[in-house]
Amino acid sequence: MTLKTHSTDMSSSDLENYAWSPRSPGERVLMALKMRSGLSSSAIGEQLGITGEAARQQLLRLAQEGLVASENISSGVGRPTQSWSLTPAAQSRFPDTHAALTVQLLDLIGSTLGETALDTIITARETLTREAYEGAVSDKPDLKDRVAALVDLRSREGYMADWNEQPDGSLLLVENHCPICAAATACQGFCRAELDVFRAVLGPDVNVEREEHIVSGGRRCSYRITSESTP
Repeated sequence: MTLKTHSTDMSSSDLENYAWSPRSPGERVLMALKMRSGLSSSAIGEQLGITGEAARQQLLRLAQEGLVASENISSGVGRPTQSWSLTPAAQSRFPDTHAALTVQLLDLIGSTLGETALDTIITARETLTREAYEGAVSDKPDLKDRVAALVDLRSREGYMADWNEQPDGSLLLVENHCPICAAATACQGFCRAELDVFRAVLGPDVNVEREEHIVSGGRRCSYRITSESTP
């Protein structure tokens, strides 16, 4: 059985629950594709409570702006289905909190105080984050419950997180957005620290491996989680 804290097929109201709430029809289409790539116009329309034709018109406008692109997917029977995804240019439409200021401060710290000072700041942030997360999962002995609590925390921080159980019994934690992407790109110590936090919070008998990485060009970040006690 697949367990999730958020449905992959998100309704219009679901999209409002994230830190950034899309308002215009075009923004809502972008958010739908942010959460799940490779959707048809009819599938997007169904999620957003509009007609497939209305969704298609928004997609065509977004394509003219260079924010989405399509490809034809053949199922072997009938006409090919047009599948839509975000382009790299669309990523700038999603919030990256105080990106320019953050990058500037990181550059100043590194150039004036040195890389050791920068590492100290990242370590301090890692410690604070780990303590907060550990407090939220400390009363949850079951791994799935700990992952669900972690996903809830990350979603509230703007990571658009979700999780599900894979056929092999592993758990997949997915983050469809990185609200600190500019900082993480400028200093990948943030990404290392986050992975270390996940490992510390989920427990010493749990393996956490990053499989997809936004900073490395991926559409999302994903982490495969396995318990050493799993047969």
